[in-house]
Amino acid sequence: MEHMKPLIEALRTKLKQALILWAEGFREACCLHRVIVLCRRSKKLMIRTGQCFLLNGFIFLGSLFVLNSVVIPTLQWILPDHYSQTNCEAMSEFHGVFKFYSFLRGFLIQLFYVFWFYPLYVFSFILSNLWYNDIATHGFAAMGRSGPSTVESSKQNDTLTSDSKVHAARPAGLGGIMIGIGEQVYSLLLLTFFFFEVYAAGFIPYVGKALNFVLLSWMYAYYCFEYKWNFTEWGLEKRLDFFETNWAFFAGFGSPCVLAIFFFSPLVGYGFMAVLFPLFVLTATGTEAEQVISTQRRRFTGAQLGKVPVFYAADTLLIRVLSLLPSESQERAQDNKTL
Repeated sequence: MEHMKPLIEALRTKLKQALILWAEGFREACCLHRVIVLCRRSKKLMIRTGQCFLLNGFIFLGSLFVLNSVVIPTLQWILPDHYSQTNCEAMSEFHGVFKFYSFLRGFLIQLFYVFWFYPLYVFSFILSNLWYNDIATHGFAAMGRSGPSTVESSKQNDTLTSDSKVHAARPAGLGGIMIGIGEQVYSLLLLTFFFFEVYAAGFIPYVGKALNFVLLSWMYAYYCFEYKWNFTEWGLEKRLDFFETNWAFFAGFGSPCVLAIFFFSPLVGYGFMAVLFPLFVLTATGTEAEQVISTQRRRFTGAQLGKVPVFYAADTLLIRVLSLLPSESQERAQDNKTL
């Protein structure tokens, strides 16, 4: 057992570091006071955030509340399944009527979904995504940042600085624009495949729910920080490397996002997420993740957590799918990923 003690001690140190970084990420995500500060600085940001609350909180979630609290109980009263004062013989006589009432009630509720909730869901999804970009833009401006140099300050840890120098800077001009577009397309496809991975993980017996929670936390954390990384002109390779190297911090940051929706039905969960997501985008905008992480790294000198390939499965599957495309398109997609 003596020869196992150094290994056990190293694992204990790494676990402690992971828990501390997770807690730091969770704490940073919960710093919602930054939203108030940024909204006070920018009237446009306040308006956009208020519009998100109005559409997704008042209209969407309000409609779900009206359906479950008013419409369905009213339909159950008008079209009941049974009468409480009816004896067994009468119940058998009215069985066909009650069955028709049940069918008609379900049909009317489905009409409510088809002609109101599903169109409202699509409208909310499209409009909210446009507003999220505006919210991130106004939030970034309210922070007093206008370029990529502010986030990567000279006060950061030497390790982070040296890591960032490994990734080549994006060329200027048309070439840089084309590379940026290619990276955005590849990033969108990568996150789409990662979403399918998250969905499939939920069906794994015993550990599916826990794995689904962790993967969702990573996915929402990446979404929140992606807006900031776009403004600071971080390339896709640098984003993925930084994210996977500091997986514990981002798992913590995404946890409050998932906790808000994990125990609700899909429609209710979407409504809450659509309301809360812009708040987490703004907290991510105001978070100096590099400085927070470097501070914790200095406490654990020589005991780094190591990199976790969060997007390995999605990336591998995406490359295989792209390999089925014509060779010219495949080479272009591969160049976009490499650059």
